[in-house]
Amino acid sequence: MRRRRVSFATLCATVVAGLTAATVGGVGAAAAGSPMAQIAGTYLPANSTVTGQYSSSSMAVEVVLQPGNAAGLASLLANQYTPGSSQYGRWLARGQFTAEFAPSPAATQAVVNYLTSQGLKVAATSSPFLIRAVGSSAQIESAFATPIDTYRSAGGTSFIANAAPASMPTSVVPDVLGVVGLSNTVRLQDSVQVAQHHRGSPHPSCETPYPANLSELEAIFAGGAYGYGGGPACTGLTPSQTNSIYSAPQAGPRTQGAGATSAVFELSAYNQSDITTWAHTFYGSHYMPRITNINVDGGPLGTYCPPSDQCVYGYGGDIEVEADVEQELAIAPDINDLEVYNAPNDYYGFTELDEYYQIAEDDSADSISSSWAECEPDVGQSYAEAENLIFEQMAAQGQSMFASSGDTGAYDCLRDGTEGLYASHPQQVSDPATQPWVTSVGGTSLESDNPGSNPRPAYPNGVETIWNELNLCNGSAAGLSACTTYGAGGGGDSIFWGKPAYQRGLGVINSHTTFGPSNCSLAAAGQACREVPDVSANADELTGYAEYCTGSSVQRTAGYGSACIGITDAAAPGWFQIGGTSLSSPLWGALFADRDGFQGYRSGNANYLLYALYNDNFYNYGRSSGDFHDITGVRQLENQNGYYPVTPGYDQATGLGTPNMTALITGDRGYF
Repeated sequence: MRRRRVSFATLCATVVAGLTAATVGGVGAAAAGSPMAQIAGTYLPANSTVTGQYSSSSMAVEVVLQPGNAAGLASLLANQYTPGSSQYGRWLARGQFTAEFAPSPAATQAVVNYLTSQGLKVAATSSPFLIRAVGSSAQIESAFATPIDTYRSAGGTSFIANAAPASMPTSVVPDVLGVVGLSNTVRLQDSVQVAQHHRGSPHPSCETPYPANLSELEAIFAGGAYGYGGGPACTGLTPSQTNSIYSAPQAGPRTQGAGATSAVFELSAYNQSDITTWAHTFYGSHYMPRITNINVDGGPLGTYCPPSDQCVYGYGGDIEVEADVEQELAIAPDINDLEVYNAPNDYYGFTELDEYYQIAEDDSADSISSSWAECEPDVGQSYAEAENLIFEQMAAQGQSMFASSGDTGAYDCLRDGTEGLYASHPQQVSDPATQPWVTSVGGTSLESDNPGSNPRPAYPNGVETIWNELNLCNGSAAGLSACTTYGAGGGGDSIFWGKPAYQRGLGVINSHTTFGPSNCSLAAAGQACREVPDVSANADELTGYAEYCTGSSVQRTAGYGSACIGITDAAAPGWFQIGGTSLSSPLWGALFADRDGFQGYRSGNANYLLYALYNDNFYNYGRSSGDFHDITGVRQLENQNGYYPVTPGYDQATGLGTPNMTALITGDRGYF
């Protein structure tokens, strides 16, 4: 679904194919001794111990190219999202983005010529913005004038990274955004949180009180009796309860996704039969989920891995995939199609870029959600800029992109295995949620409000808090341990991106705001850094959602076995309660699919609408008739995400707040 596609002449596919063949096969030597220049953003100091110099007979990198008309792209996006502009809400047609903004043939050929002159083999990728080069590690080091070392983190994780900025000839650097693959720390993690992996008998009460102290919390995590919500054997919220709490409209299929298509970004195999069981439990045996599985790079059970990359295959993230799919269907059960894009997870980020690009190129999903993330320092600026090109394409096509803000509070490098390459401060946030063309979704808790088996609970005014059980997550040693054990909603400042134009209003500029370019490298001098999250929803595993996932015994890659197979519940096998911002992101993604279906057109990047509603309708902000439930922290124990405080209005713990679904789905107010 889209609104008013604009018809432009597009480049013939044969011309693009011809360009690809020419650039891949072309060999041209750069002049010996050509002056070199550093590529901005290609180096971050490693916060780990050097163990040696990396050596491999085969290594691959991908050079990220600038758009062919960067100024035109920036102008187009600004006009598409500016009310009153003749281009306002007029989304590009499928294929038009590449035709209008792909790198010029001359720029592409110049980069290929240099790479081949250095003895590297150049290969095509799925994207015209990426050129893959393969050679020995010594050839890569020479071509980009940087040593590549091996490291070991304080936690014992080994990885490689370049030890200096990458460089290329001054004649081609203006056309290059970055280089992906000089480090292998792009290891995307899921964002789920489970309190009880082994819950035994007796059958708990569905209205077990929320823990009031640490000993009660520890007892629950140790498998003690705990029940919440109306799921089987009190295993979490049902779809009816989630929709009721957030005031979903009661208008049938037209407000439950009918007419729209949504997608989820995944990196693991899953059991689709589990989704059917979950759906039949809540919607009846007549209901059949409308799901299309789309594999990229062979999918999570395939055999393909990009040259010299390290991929993992199997069911290691099945808990994530099934949580995403079930949550989407909880909010948008009448969706025309739920597309499950899936690729093998890898260490260099190549498969993830391929998958995001495929979603953008297909341009069939109106709304997309990703619950897979990595802290910004470990993805690096080059990877972030490569992603940004894809998210700009989505925005220009009217697609809405959502991502989880993370599950360890203000310290999102805690679970990444490398403890963060960037050592200046411990507060870090996750990519892709920090991307300016992505809506970052944080986490809250319904705390003491347990609806039990009530199918139509009301929103608990004044009860919903930031997700940070007992305020345990903080910057102390014990607090950081609590961040990883119990979780907390992610949020803070980007180290790359400046504050976008849409991000304005009460609370956006505050005492914790940082400024570029010293704190966010891509920001202009004096520009505030991008703040996240933008919005939030319930993510506390103790006030979580009922998931059904049985797991699989298949283990293709050692250490990547099913996450669900180890979770047991004596009262309801296969069922368990789950939380994490992995659940809040697909909730918002499905909500915007509902909106698009009801309104009859694509909303585009959601942030322009959300912040406009926040500012233009501020009188009703936080009221029952408003678009958001404001999480204030006032007279609440949980009032920070480990560092950033919860305040009335926008804050870096809960963003603009949680949704009033009726207002957001059925309200128009002239936006698009």
